[in-house]
Formats: sequence, C-alpha cells, structure tokens
Amino acid sequence: MDDLRIRAALPADLDAVLAFWKLAAEGTSISDDREGVERLVARDPEALILAERSGELAGTVIAGFDGWRCHLYRLAVHPDHRRRGIGRALLAAAEDRFVRLGGRRGDAMVLDRNDQAHPAWRAAGYAPQPQWSRWVKPLTD
Repeated sequence: MDDLRIRAALPADLDAVLAFWKLAAEGTSISDDREGVERLVARDPEALILAERSGELAGTVIAGFDGWRCHLYRLAVHPDHRRRGIGRALLAAAEDRFVRLGGRRGDAMVLDRNDQAHPAWRAAGYAPQPQWSRWVKPLTD
C-alpha cells in the first residue's frame, strides 16, 4: 500500500465522490447530492476522508463529530480495491480524527442487509447494538 494516500476531500472532489458512491457504496441516501456534500465539506472540511491509490479514488468515509458523539458514514471501497486494507486505513484516519477532537466512542451507520460489510466492521472492533433501533425521518420530500 505504498501508493495509498489518505486526505480530506476538497470541493473539487465532490462530483467524483458522488459518482464513486453510486459504484462503491451500498444504497443511496437523500443527502447524496452535490448540495448536501458541499454543505458537509463547508461545515467540517476534514469530515469527508478520501483514500487514493495511484491518484484514483479508492475509498471514502465520513467521520462526523458533533462535539459529543463520533459518527461514521459512507465507508466505501471501490470493488477493484477491496480486501487490501483501504477500509482499515480509512477507519484508522477517522478514529485518529475523533481522538484529536476529544471523541470517546464511534458509531457507524451500517445497513443490516449489507452482509458483505459486517465482517469488516467487526474486524475493526465495532459491534452491532441490537438494543438500539435506528429511527429515521426525512426532513425534505
């Protein structure tokens, strides 16, 4: 992984990130649009973390911190680059960020149906919390 580069996304990366998520991420969200991702990067320029291999986008994670809790979203690795440590490197970068910000616990949004991702999250030390259910309300139509 000598050619792996981890960095924060820039506004110029956002179209590539959105296209990448259509290819590499499981499912889509109502916030997967240019305006939503621009707002994220403007509010917290270090939250969207990218992994590049040989100059190409190979993975992403959103490491959001609200001052109290650490939240992980959109961990995605390009299908051609999976099982090569990119997801692990992205999570390490996110967790390092959380520690620098004073975070004490990370939680991840992982779809129940995304069976392919569950072993990777477990290997990274995350565990499902069956006592909590996630309730969601879209705030826009």
